[in-house]
Amino acid sequence: MVSEEGVMKELDGKAERVYLWARAYIEENKFSSNTRIPSEHTLCRKLSVSRETVRRALERLTSEGLLRRVKGSGTYINKEEALSWELGGSGGKIKIGLILQGQDGNANSSLMEGIRSILPPDQVDLRAFLTDNKFANERRCLQAVMNQGFQGFIVDGVKASLLNPNLDCYQKIYQKRIPVIFYNNYYRNLKCPRVVVNDLRCAEELIGLLIREGHRNIAGVFVSDNYQSIEKFQGMAATLQKNGVEYQDDYTKWCVSNEAHDPSFVRSIDRFLKRLPHCTAVVCCNYMIYQMVRQVLEKQGKRVPEDCSLVCFDYSNEDWEAEGITCSIHQGFRIGQEVASRLMRMIRSRDCDDINYTYVLAPEIYLGRSVGPAKK
Repeated sequence: MVSEEGVMKELDGKAERVYLWARAYIEENKFSSNTRIPSEHTLCRKLSVSRETVRRALERLTSEGLLRRVKGSGTYINKEEALSWELGGSGGKIKIGLILQGQDGNANSSLMEGIRSILPPDQVDLRAFLTDNKFANERRCLQAVMNQGFQGFIVDGVKASLLNPNLDCYQKIYQKRIPVIFYNNYYRNLKCPRVVVNDLRCAEELIGLLIREGHRNIAGVFVSDNYQSIEKFQGMAATLQKNGVEYQDDYTKWCVSNEAHDPSFVRSIDRFLKRLPHCTAVVCCNYMIYQMVRQVLEKQGKRVPEDCSLVCFDYSNEDWEAEGITCSIHQGFRIGQEVASRLMRMIRSRDCDDINYTYVLAPEIYLGRSVGPAKK
């Protein structure tokens, strides 16, 4: 049973995600003639959250003066306040931009807690922007902030395994000698530092555990436009090969980022696993995929781990012990601390190049109850 404190924490995390989305919407539309924001019903449907969550986020923005409510008409951007917020300066503080994908609310919340634990609010003006993992949003965001006096950026890349059309914006930021540090997803074409988890080693530990339990027919669900997910897949394939287990193409399910966050993708996973009657284990590349796979296994009447073992990369919820999932725990708080401290060193040293700023975290593995011997 989830405690009241746990429910409130989850609600706060979701409200934070809605808040960040709305802030990004305000940034994109503050110059528009139409300043009415989408209705609460529309936001609930778009962001897959409750009306209470949407209201908490909108009330926060209203109290900050960025939104105004008109009875019987809707909620509107307060253009005067939104424009002055952007142009008003930082009162001598260091101005840092945080560019988030925003698709995993749990991961974003813990990351921001880690960043804020390092960056003192009386010295640093931290402003968050949301891309929703879309190139167009990333470009609008970069163009908006490029000439606004930011002294550094923390970025989670958009569809980082694909060729990014916004590299020219990052090059302009580099030419201005403004440091940028990436976390999780980064662009290999840029020589910027990054803070990431060693996903190859993580895969070796999780897949190795399955192999030692006798599993040979191991399925995996991965995201093709996410560089982190590509490395997890590479680690899985390498571990299978190292242990003399044949890799089977039919046992890998690929999707794109938007599908991985769409509840309807459950049906696709259901069809995928039904085609694999000899599958004894499933590897999930992230927490959202895990939730869908777990739902499918329950629907198919399969018990974990008696009928099918289950492991998950980057489990971002805090209930891994209660859930009993064998996983790598998402280290959002630690990643937030590392990117914040390293970016501050870059700002103070006036460094834009990766001079020993990249940091690779060792995976944190939790051995739960979701892995058992392979079913004969």
